[in-house]
Order: sequence, then C-alpha cells, then structure tokens
Amino acid sequence: MANNFRDEVEEFLSRTGMSAYRFGWLAVRNGRFVERLRAGRRFWPETEVEVKAFMRMADKEKQKTQQKAGAA
Repeated sequence: MANNFRDEVEEFLSRTGMSAYRFGWLAVRNGRFVERLRAGRRFWPETEVEVKAFMRMADKEKQKTQQKAGAA
C-alpha cells in the first residue's frame, strides 16, 4: 500500500510540475515529506489521508482555473 501511495504522489508531482519540497510544505507543512517517503520512511495513516485530500483539492482548483480560462 505504501508503494501505491508513493506512486500517487510521484504521479501528482510529475503531472503538476510542483517541487517535492513545495508539495510537502503545502500538503502537510513538512518540506521533507516527499524525500522521506521516497526513502521508505514510515508515515501515519492520517498523513496519507491529509496528502490525498490536498491532491484532490489541487486537482479541483486546476479544473476550475481551466474552465474559467476556457470560458473567457
């Protein structure tokens, strides 16, 4: 399960072009979160929930922005 979560984070970073540090800071106020995730360090299940919620919110915000740009 942890590898799947790491893959989700990596895909998000690749798709958005966001830096690992910025992602960690915005998602969980820890700029080294992705570095530690990549190293196989342990994380709390609550952290996974928080990170996934951040990724969903960021995707929704991007969709809103694209819709506004398309409507203009």
